[in-house]
Amino acid sequence: MTFKSGFVSIVGRPNVGKSTLLNHILKTKLAITSSTAQTTRNTIQGIYTDDEAQIIFMDTPGIHKPQDGLGSFMNTNALNSIYGVDIVLLIAPADEKIGKGDRFIVNRLKEADGPVYLILNKIDLLSKEQLVQRLAQWKEMFDFKEIIPISALNGDNVEHLLEIIKSDLHEGVMYYPKDHITDHPERFIMAEFIREKILYFTKEEVPHSVAIVIERMLEDEAGVEIIATIVCDRKSQKGIIVGKQGTMIKKIRQNAQREMKRFLQVPVHLELFVKVENNWRNKQKYLKEFGYNEDDY
Repeated sequence: MTFKSGFVSIVGRPNVGKSTLLNHILKTKLAITSSTAQTTRNTIQGIYTDDEAQIIFMDTPGIHKPQDGLGSFMNTNALNSIYGVDIVLLIAPADEKIGKGDRFIVNRLKEADGPVYLILNKIDLLSKEQLVQRLAQWKEMFDFKEIIPISALNGDNVEHLLEIIKSDLHEGVMYYPKDHITDHPERFIMAEFIREKILYFTKEEVPHSVAIVIERMLEDEAGVEIIATIVCDRKSQKGIIVGKQGTMIKKIRQNAQREMKRFLQVPVHLELFVKVENNWRNKQKYLKEFGYNEDDY
């Protein structure tokens, strides 16, 4: 039997279900999800392998109008992912009208190296008539190789999507060992779990003003010890993250620790500290230090 492999980029506006789809395909939580827009900052590489194929998925930051240096990094990161890949998946929510952001992305997709599929997500929120209408509107926009309606949350039609991707890939080698689900170091994943809990518990109060630095990650017979610093850009945000008598940071720590334990499959002891670096999102020194450096992409 011919073994196939290739690289697939997942692009779209913020909050359309890119990370939810990747997590469902991998059957594990790799990319963090949140109802807050622009949750994903870096390109998350997720690796799907079965007996027939290995697919390396790139889950990219949501393409949006940037407000600062961090936003510019995220956009560049996402838009550059359409080059040099075998397939591009544009994810769009079926329950929303086509907007300016969608048109901007579609225009850029004309430069994509590989075939472009439209993945219409959240089909569970529409009637059949509404879905047919939305499909017709998208068909007028761009010559997609195929339009595939799915529900990333429920997994509807996701297996069918995988089969279509496999059929479009060429014969290839296995780039990563069969049991690998990402090429990111564990430190990166641990930092993302902490950031997810901050987004979840602080909601809109501290949306994108935090960076996570893993200061230490040591493993011994007892498990893994992780020490991390949460960097925010205003003193008031530090107060929100710490909370009254330390209640918020305790909640963040306990829930992030639980995610880490599930992922690493060993006991985890997590310590968190918070510091303020004013306006770090617009300072190249900090963007580079925290791993948000456009020159790397």
